Amino acid sequence: MNELLFLIQALLVVGFAFGALKLGKGALAAWVAVQALIANLFVLKQITLFGFDVTASDAFAIGSLLGLNFLQEYFGQDEARKATLICFFFMLFFALASQLHLLFEPSIHDTTQPAFIAILSQSPRLLIASMSVFFLVQQIDIRFFAYLKKKLPLASFALRSAITLILSQFLDTFLFSFAGLYGIVASVMDIIIISFAVKLAVIFCFTPLVKWAKL
Repeated sequence: MNELLFLIQALLVVGFAFGALKLGKGALAAWVAVQALIANLFVLKQITLFGFDVTASDAFAIGSLLGLNFLQEYFGQDEARKATLICFFFMLFFALASQLHLLFEPSIHDTTQPAFIAILSQSPRLLIASMSVFFLVQQIDIRFFAYLKKKLPLASFALRSAITLILSQFLDTFLFSFAGLYGIVASVMDIIIISFAVKLAVIFCFTPLVKWAKL
């Protein structure tokens, strides 16, 4: 069942990414930020996929970077850079607002506080690591995509985007695993290998869909 849901999730992300592209650069910038927020929230849930324990957020992290690639391809590098700043701005707002929300004293009738605590009270280390690494990876993604566009002008968008996503997701997995999980998990290398393998599966699901759309 999880594998089927994984495929549906990938289709959903790609479909809405195309929808954002049709709506224009403003929608794409919003898409990048929303996907980043969802990825950083959904990363807390652990699932079993293809026999491995992974997080449920990889498709959304990749979807955010796919949105950046769309922006750069159709609206220019400046718009993509602006989108990364917008994304980081709203991620910072969410981080601050969520911690403030936890400080409110719940009423005697409230039943949701334990759930909010479980979801929103990430350790500062994980929160800072996640935001910092994601912002850095976005910057690398923009520059590497521009480099490929210059060096491989005849290559399709789908191919250039796939190569860019593979590099950016490797860096994201490697840097976050050490910055956020080193000393917490038993084996950081196992986490890196398994997480990156799942991200490759997501990218390989995305790429045929993008190519099929003739982008």
